[in-house]
Amino acid sequence: MSAPDDLPVVHTLAELAGLVERHQGLYVRWSRGPETDLPSVSSTDDLTGVPMTGLSANPLDVEEWWEGRPVQLWVARRLYDYAHLPREKGPGVRPWVLKGRERGRGPDNEPLVADVQPMRWVEARVIEEARAEVERQENTWGPLRRTGR
Repeated sequence: MSAPDDLPVVHTLAELAGLVERHQGLYVRWSRGPETDLPSVSSTDDLTGVPMTGLSANPLDVEEWWEGRPVQLWVARRLYDYAHLPREKGPGVRPWVLKGRERGRGPDNEPLVADVQPMRWVEARVIEEARAEVERQENTWGPLRRTGR
C-alpha cells in the first residue's frame, strides 16, 4: 500500500470534529507519516523491540458513554493526551488521521491498526486549540505522559 505524504490538512479542531462525526473507524497516529509507516504497517514495542501486528494509533470514535457531549471536546482530549509525542519521538513526528481495521492491542492497550487508509494531516495549531479546550474545562487534566521519575 502506498500513500503520499501530501494528504489534505485539518486546519481547525472544529474541522477535525466534523470529520469524526462523518466517519467511523478513524484513528490518530503520531509519526513521521504514511510514507514512513505504510511500507511495513507495523509498530515496534519500545521496551522489547518486538514488531507488532499493526500501527499503534488512538481511536477517535466517540464512545456511547459520552452521551451527546461536544465532539470537539472529545477530539481535543484525544489529541491533548498524546501531544507529548513529538518531543519524545523527535523531529518530524506529527499527528495524522487514518481509517483502518483494529487488528490487536499494543502494550499500552492502544489499538494496532491494519488496512490503513491515510486521511488527513493535523496542523500544529489544532493541537494548540485542543490544549486550550482542555484547559477551559472545570477539572484539571494532563497529557498521558506524566513524570514518574
